[in-house]
Amino acid sequence: MAIVSRRPVTSSLRGQQFVKIEDLSQDKKKERALIKSLRKRINGRNAYGRITVRHRGGGAKRLYRIIDFKRDIKDVSAVVQRFDYDPNRNLSLALVLYKNGARKYILRPEGINKGDIIVAGVDVEAKIGNCMPLHRIPVGFQVHNVELEPGRGGIIARSAGASVQLVSKEGGKALLKMPSSELRYVNLNSWATIGVLSNAEFKNATLGKAGRTRHRGFRPTVRGMAMNPVDHPHGGGEGRSKSGSHPTTPWGKGCKGTRTRTRKSEGIIVKRRSRSKK
Repeated sequence: MAIVSRRPVTSSLRGQQFVKIEDLSQDKKKERALIKSLRKRINGRNAYGRITVRHRGGGAKRLYRIIDFKRDIKDVSAVVQRFDYDPNRNLSLALVLYKNGARKYILRPEGINKGDIIVAGVDVEAKIGNCMPLHRIPVGFQVHNVELEPGRGGIIARSAGASVQLVSKEGGKALLKMPSSELRYVNLNSWATIGVLSNAEFKNATLGKAGRTRHRGFRPTVRGMAMNPVDHPHGGGEGRSKSGSHPTTPWGKGCKGTRTRTRKSEGIIVKRRSRSKK
């Protein structure tokens, strides 16, 4: 993987950079059983059709890749066949073939190669790509795709370059250091995959033009200060004027630092990323 600059044939290509992954499969034949269409575009709307995430819409059409976050085929070895591009996330996928004939997509960890053998089980070796419960993983290891609750599938550390460090194991709980430096407890029976996810250089890529942002489904954002008072709490005023209060959403709720965590997390979060207790 390397950051590659585009040849500035046009002004929009000047400064544009992207991550080039050499070993991505060029095979046009897709795993149809592991791909499904998204029937309709949500565009930031919830089940009632109300917009809950603003500035979403448009973008290139994409097919969803079905990823095995649960790693539910236990004690059966699998060989890594190839690496495929996924338009829905910032890292590539590894297509693995199990001995029983099943094919699955998993998130690609750093350091895994074609032909490597991986397995999910309780009594397996703690090596990159293997999946096992936290109580079997040595302290200090970096893991990804960690379950919050046993059996629900991996939720924590699923993006490019992400990993979680297993700090300690005590009282039926595992203490994890999150990518944000937060410390929290997770059930020791939760499963996790060994290793750090690939494509850590993704954050260094430069889109280079507004069109690439639109292709990803992001619509333009208007500042609250540029609106009228009827549209946003920050709007109005003669010329440029501050809102006179803390930053708020268009509906008057605090943002940019306002804590929204509920009391359910008490006793689970040991240290927040702000370095303050609870």
